[in-house]
Amino acid sequence: MRRLDIPSQIPPPAEGHLRMGDLPHQPDAITVNSRYLSRRGRPWFPIMGEFHYGRYPAAEWREELLKVRAGGVTVAATYVFWNLHEERRGVFDWSGDRDLRRFVTTCAEVGLDVVVRIGPWGHGESRNGGFPDWVLEADCVPRTDDPRYVELVRPLFEQIGAQLAGLTRGHGGPVVAVQVENELYDQPGHLVTLKRLAQAAGIDAPLWTATGWGHAQLPPDDVIPLFGGYPEAAWDTAHDGWPQQSRAHYFFGPGRDDDSIGSDLRTTEVTGSDESHLARYPFATCELGSGMYTSYHRRPIIEAPDIAALGLVKLGSGSVWQGYYMYHGASQKIGALSTLQESHATGYPNDCPVISYDFQAPLGEYGQFRDSFHHLRLQHLWLASDGPDLATMTLVMPPDAPGDTADRETLRWCVRSDGRSGFLFVNNHQPVETLPAHEDVRFAIELDGRELVVPREPVTVPSGAYFAWPLARPVGGSVLLSATAQPMGVLDADEPVHVFCQTAGIPVELVLDAATVAEVEGPATVEHDGDRLVITDLVPGPGCLVRIRDASGARAAVLVLDAARALTAAAGRLWGAHRLVLSERPVVIDEDRLVVHGQGSSDVRVFPAPASATRTEGVFGLLPATADAEQVPEAKVEEVEQAGPARRPVIDAASGRASAPTDADFEQAAVYHVTVPREAFTGEEEVLLRLDWIGDVGRASIAGRLVADQFWYGPAWEIGLRRFREEVLEHGIEVRLLPLSEDAPVFVSPEARPTAYPGGSILELRSVALVPVPRTVVVEDER
Repeated sequence: MRRLDIPSQIPPPAEGHLRMGDLPHQPDAITVNSRYLSRRGRPWFPIMGEFHYGRYPAAEWREELLKVRAGGVTVAATYVFWNLHEERRGVFDWSGDRDLRRFVTTCAEVGLDVVVRIGPWGHGESRNGGFPDWVLEADCVPRTDDPRYVELVRPLFEQIGAQLAGLTRGHGGPVVAVQVENELYDQPGHLVTLKRLAQAAGIDAPLWTATGWGHAQLPPDDVIPLFGGYPEAAWDTAHDGWPQQSRAHYFFGPGRDDDSIGSDLRTTEVTGSDESHLARYPFATCELGSGMYTSYHRRPIIEAPDIAALGLVKLGSGSVWQGYYMYHGASQKIGALSTLQESHATGYPNDCPVISYDFQAPLGEYGQFRDSFHHLRLQHLWLASDGPDLATMTLVMPPDAPGDTADRETLRWCVRSDGRSGFLFVNNHQPVETLPAHEDVRFAIELDGRELVVPREPVTVPSGAYFAWPLARPVGGSVLLSATAQPMGVLDADEPVHVFCQTAGIPVELVLDAATVAEVEGPATVEHDGDRLVITDLVPGPGCLVRIRDASGARAAVLVLDAARALTAAAGRLWGAHRLVLSERPVVIDEDRLVVHGQGSSDVRVFPAPASATRTEGVFGLLPATADAEQVPEAKVEEVEQAGPARRPVIDAASGRASAPTDADFEQAAVYHVTVPREAFTGEEEVLLRLDWIGDVGRASIAGRLVADQFWYGPAWEIGLRRFREEVLEHGIEVRLLPLSEDAPVFVSPEARPTAYPGGSILELRSVALVPVPRTVVVEDER
């Protein structure tokens, strides 16, 4: 039995010391204390996803932002890369894909708040960290209060201010926060200067932030330090195995910092580990790694559980603001004067692709839905209902917690609680190194004067499991003392429906305070155990609905889904009601339309069932959502040239890391010409060109213009064609592929690594296919 006593009194947060926030009397006021954020007078839990407007076609922003919102994200964060807007000094470009104003306005239209990361230095794997070349050539000391540098920044901030005019909170706009600079460790005064400069330019928000990792020295109470953590590190060296610092993110604990982020660019050593000053601020994040980019020398594969387990650990550890980087992948621009990616050529230790910034994100470079989208959405559905309560709760660590990050044997768990209720968190997953299953697991939690033993009978927590269980939480007017199922939110209705999902294959039991329950109805066994009512023999799925009448006569319900169906769940206001939708294909709720993405003929399941549903499964109504099953045309692939000998590894003298091939190296590439038939395009829907290949680096060009590239790392290379439609139809696509040398000093994940290198290198183009991504609109028939 694992035991933990929860303190009955949680000290109140400190108030009034942070120099930010809306005036309390304002409608929709946003304020902040030392523990959490508030909005409209109640705790607020933002869920933030990074999406770079300047790296995505403006014509597709609305569609993609609706996908972001469908994932449960409530705030879009975006960098303003200086070199995208003022590549030549004094010549600003805010047009087309660079139209910041249009992006922020579109976010507002789809119901997303916005965090603007204004720099002027941003990083984001951008050339010079986003600085135009002319800034580095100027006679000044960048990223300091050097007056010559400040005068270079002033026009940029004035331009950003003009772009955001009327979109700030004072005008009812969506901009809730502004980040100044990024990864600046030792210039707290400069951050204040930038904040004042931004405010003078009309850039304003209730919240001001700065990245806090690397024990950054920040101006006290002027900015909220935001933190991060990644499941891998493309900036690490090419060694086999798992980056050491990533381990910490799979252990519960009060620590916030990760001094490995940005360490490849830091010129000073991080000293000390004292985080006591952070108690003045809520635990907020902006860079929880929801993927990872590929550098030339390090190309890891990030799995969905790696991302979701990391997110859950941060929630258990005290996060009150989940911020993901990148939530949506993107494509680097090519500037008028140069390419704009981070590279050895610009003095950086990592060579990045010229174009691709897919990041293996929940939404890919061309809007592809990834497994991580669904895994994270499970947590976001829960936070949409319980996030405000969770924000007020503090971390309580058990006495048997692991002693260090080398411990792979001790079960990792904790509780967040406000002294009256809470959530039990368990993580038995980490990347690369499999954790053992734990048998005979039970938890005894002393909470608010009574002991909660969960589960009643010992269970096995399997390897790879991670979950959160509720403790003494309300279900309507009743009290759910414990449940061996993870909450997924509450459907607002005359009879509120609390949705849960089964976790780790563990049998679901619900334990209620008997004094708060008058009646239970549903497909389950109900028995009294002293002062508790125990509900067992539940079969999770679309028919597992239990209705509960509380002592006052009011009703509520509990719906328990199996784990597989839970991953297909979406929720939102649809057809006049708050509904839960289960769909094997990704769905997006757009006003009163349900848009189903991808090919297939499976029905969508909707609860509460709409009137037009002609069939049911459990309590869900079934609606057809068939995408046209037309035959997909084939792309014609012609081999133009065979590859020459594999390129010998080139090592960057400054970093000691392998350098990416240059334009000249691609003269030795295998060359293929791909012809795409006009029939491949129907309407405005996306068509992916999917290349299953193995090798080193690939480039795709149209009429001599580079449009896509990939450092091969295992998964198929997908290129979205609709943004290039007319060019593709006229010219086709040229694909150049380079072989991977057996002795190339690059890291590739073991599951993807070639097992043989005939003749010392390998290059194979296994298949080329066109994959349409149709959108099916499901409309409610009001018969």
